[in-house]
Order: sequence, then structure tokens, then C-alpha cells
Amino acid sequence: MKDPRKIKLEEDKLAKRIRRQVGEAIADFGMIEEGDRVMVCLSGGKDSYGMLDVLLSMQQKAPVKFELVAVNLDQKQPGFPERVLPDYLSSLGVPFRIVEQDTYSVVKRVVPEGQTMCALCSRLRRGVLYRVAKEIGATKIALGHHRDDVLATFFLNLFHAGTLKAMPAKLRSDDGRNIVIRPLVYVAEEDLAAYAEAKAFPIIPCTLCGSQENLQRKVVGRMLKEWEKSEPGRISSILRAMTDVRPSQLLDRKLFDFANLKSAPLEGKVVEFRRIGEPLFAE
Repeated sequence: MKDPRKIKLEEDKLAKRIRRQVGEAIADFGMIEEGDRVMVCLSGGKDSYGMLDVLLSMQQKAPVKFELVAVNLDQKQPGFPERVLPDYLSSLGVPFRIVEQDTYSVVKRVVPEGQTMCALCSRLRRGVLYRVAKEIGATKIALGHHRDDVLATFFLNLFHAGTLKAMPAKLRSDDGRNIVIRPLVYVAEEDLAAYAEAKAFPIIPCTLCGSQENLQRKVVGRMLKEWEKSEPGRISSILRAMTDVRPSQLLDRKLFDFANLKSAPLEGKVVEFRRIGEPLFAE
């Protein structure tokens, strides 16, 4: 049995690491500003619970003042425990809103058996959350996607869509009305799982995407875990690569003007041309 003091020390180190990484992400991408009202999207999973917990702790010490409003979309999944989130948020004294909309039935009706539900489910959720953000006057919408979500999306696009694209840490919605932020973009999923266990968050399992074992996202997730196990540090290296993109070293003609790339003039220098095979220096 582990020494309780050692367990407490490890939990404190974990909490400090996550808070530091979230703070770095917020600073790097300018996620939260003075006077923001941040709508924290709370699903009942470990990631969104962790995000809310860290943002609450940062709210007390941040150099800027901002509000937090927790929002949960009750998608009317069978057996969803309706009182868990309201009771939890009330105990924290966090302003919250529970939005009821039966997107579950829509997804189950429209998506054929055996096919991935995530795309439609995500699109329906996004539409509802954008509407609610406007209703409550939110200036930012915070989602709980973490580092491993970003990497998995990158490889899914690479393998299946033929694009170099992931999840941005901060984005503007297509209609220009909403700014979406991902404060957990530097945080590892395994750290969030350990944090959720240490904090004993009342986790609510998802019976839609969480129940689909054949998802390509899960396949990619297993690949990333195997990589990190066999080659420690590889995941961090891939994430760093996303912050250091060199368009001139890739093949995208929309990002770099290869067609008009010319050599610089050699002013005042004599350039000699030799036939192939002719020695460069005389013997």
C-alpha cells in the first residue's frame, strides 16, 4: 500500500503540471482576456471536469478578471443521470445552465448501424452550443480537447483526408460570431485521467461515441500510445512540430509561391559553367 504522503505529493505535482500547461496555452494563444465571459462546455467526462476545475483555480490568481459559466447539453441519452451535473456545479457555486435537446434520437435515426456517429453528433452539439453562447453573452467557448485529441485529429486527417490539419487551440467560428478555445491543448490525456481519479469527479459515460470500439480515432489513439511506450518523447516532439511549421519545406503551393521562386543574382561575380564530367579544378 502506498504511503498517503507520497500519494498527496504526486497529486500535487500532477495538479501543478496541468495548471502550468493550461496557463502556458492560455498565454501562448491569447485565449482569455480582461472581462471575458467563458462558457465552459461540460460533458460529464474527465476532460471537461478537469478543464473546469483548473479554470476555477486560475480564476482566483489570474492577472485578468473573467467569468465562468458551465453549460451542459443534455442530449437525452437513455439512462443519463440528470441530477449529477446540477448537484456538482451547485456544490461548487458555479453559474451553470443545462440545455435539453434530443440530439441522441436524431443521431441514432440518421446514422446507419455500424457507421461512425461522431461527425453528426459533433455538428448538432456545436450548433446548440453556439446558440447558447449568444444567449448568455459568452465571449469565449471553452472545449475540453486535450493534447492527444489534437494529435489523433492530425493523424486522422493525414491518413484518411490527405490534409495536414488538426484542432487549433483557438479558432473563430465560420460565421465569425464565436471564439472557441481549447485550454487543455498541451495536457496529456493520461494526466487528465489521473487528475479525475484524484479529484473523484462524478464521471458520466457517453453511450454514443464512447461506445463505438471500431472508431478510427481509437485506432490512432492506440498507435500513439504504442509509439510513446516504445519511443518515449515522440509525442512531445510531434506536438512541437505543430508549432514550428515551415511552408517552404512542404508541397502546398497555396502557402508558398514555388512557381515564382528564383535564385538571387550573383552581382559582381563571374559564374563559370562546365560540361558534365569536366573537372572543377585543373590538375
